[in-house]
Amino acid sequence: MYKIVIVRHGESVWNKENIFTGWTDVELSDLGRQQAKEAGQTLKENFSFDLAFASVLKRAEETLDIILKEMGVIIPIEKSWRLNERHYGALQGMNKNDIKNKYGEKKFLEWRRSYDIQPPALEKTDERYPGNDPLYADLKENELPLTESLKDTEARVMPYWRGKIVPEIMANKKILISAHGNSIRALIKNIENLSGEEIAKVEIPLGKPLVYELDESLKPITKNWL
Repeated sequence: MYKIVIVRHGESVWNKENIFTGWTDVELSDLGRQQAKEAGQTLKENFSFDLAFASVLKRAEETLDIILKEMGVIIPIEKSWRLNERHYGALQGMNKNDIKNKYGEKKFLEWRRSYDIQPPALEKTDERYPGNDPLYADLKENELPLTESLKDTEARVMPYWRGKIVPEIMANKKILISAHGNSIRALIKNIENLSGEEIAKVEIPLGKPLVYELDESLKPITKNWL
């Protein structure tokens, strides 16, 4: 049996302001730092880790750093853009209530929660285009999203899960993953073998560790939110 822990970052400053964030690199709010601290205190009681994975976005990195500090441990950390939040395209930086009022509840929910509908795309000339960010200087142009659905997010997350994370799990490493609502949805969808419609309804709370016990074929035996 294998055990892994997955945690969504604590509240960010844009979560607090109800803004579509996506790949925008914002920091944790004071509440988010407290949520990460509490997650670390909770995990310290019964868990130890050999290796951690995180996205390259500050809110996931900071959450992980706070958790490990609270646990009083130093372990290797591997970071990848493939664990980034879903890219919300032209909605990034926009207030969610403003978008809902402008386009209506139906379109808002399609963009926010559907499995395979993309929000409006950025233009490559837009200052928000990830190709302008030095974080992604090593990525190929076809790896730089202009927008993403959850299905698109899954398509970039899962090769990293299978190629990088699964081999460490199978080597009996105790793994902690710090990521985002939609990259975590992609993982949950595949671990639990959910449909696109089912995973779109799954809520991922901020700063609360999710613990899976997995069998030899990495099928879930137990699932527990701490």
